[in-house]
Amino acid sequence: MTDPAADPVLQAFEARLAKGEKAEPKDRLPERYRRQLVRMMSQHAHSEIVGMLPEANWITRAPSLRRKIGLLAKVQDEAGHGLYLYSAAETLGVPRDELIDQLLTGKAKYSNIFNYPTLTWADIGMIGWLVDGAAIINQSMLAKCSYGPYVRAMIRICKEESFHMRQGYEMVTALARGTPAQQAMAQEALNRWWPPTLMMFGPPEEQSTNSEELVRWKVKLKSNDELRQTFVDQTVVQAQVLGLRIPDPDLRYDEDTKHWTIGPIDWQEFFAVIGGNGPCNRDRLRARREAHEDGAWVRAAAAAHAAKNPQVNA
Repeated sequence: MTDPAADPVLQAFEARLAKGEKAEPKDRLPERYRRQLVRMMSQHAHSEIVGMLPEANWITRAPSLRRKIGLLAKVQDEAGHGLYLYSAAETLGVPRDELIDQLLTGKAKYSNIFNYPTLTWADIGMIGWLVDGAAIINQSMLAKCSYGPYVRAMIRICKEESFHMRQGYEMVTALARGTPAQQAMAQEALNRWWPPTLMMFGPPEEQSTNSEELVRWKVKLKSNDELRQTFVDQTVVQAQVLGLRIPDPDLRYDEDTKHWTIGPIDWQEFFAVIGGNGPCNRDRLRARREAHEDGAWVRAAAAAHAAKNPQVNA
């Protein structure tokens, strides 16, 4: 890490952050800060794009027209979120093609949660309730971070994610209050999705290689464990209302801290999934590569049109 006393750019930058100012693309930014932001925003963008896949294959199998339309709209929103975030990352001088190439070649990471299969319709509800609920907690923090374009993208994304979470909770409510078979399906899906959702916030600070810098530069305003605790406290109460059981034998309420405490998390599984060895890692990347190849003619046509009509982009 660069010594602030030896780097006037970093020193001036941190002084601005201390005053509560936001960094903008035209500012002189420390190179390490720029790289950290590119890494975070590109991973976030990749997660939105890859995150379309577990749900998209249920659009044709949704149990009603209402559910079909709602899921189609949600997947469309996620595509938009990815585009907002790629645009925000481009403000730091990295071309979108380069970011997408990093995803397709496996060099870039995306959220662990999207490497798990959606086996039943209840999984789609769990993604809305649990996964989007966890995402909102993290993204609400990012909407107050130190980089202006990221903040502006997150403000819009959070509004749409809040709707997705309510939609998912309503879907799970319908199952939890349905037939015994529907209730069992909801509980089984919760059992599978609870552990990887907890992992979404990332490992504890002592196992994280980036958290110290991200907190220092106000990209992150809370630790991974603090964010995870907020999610647990919120979701346990919601599960109780639904009549569903959180699949954790060690779960208990601590009267001293006024928080729910959970059992150990299998971080070996997390790092295995992030490293490309999850249940669906290969399927997800294969689907993205095929989609990219199928869209080559569209990109070529757009480039040809732009070359013939330069005034359009002027």
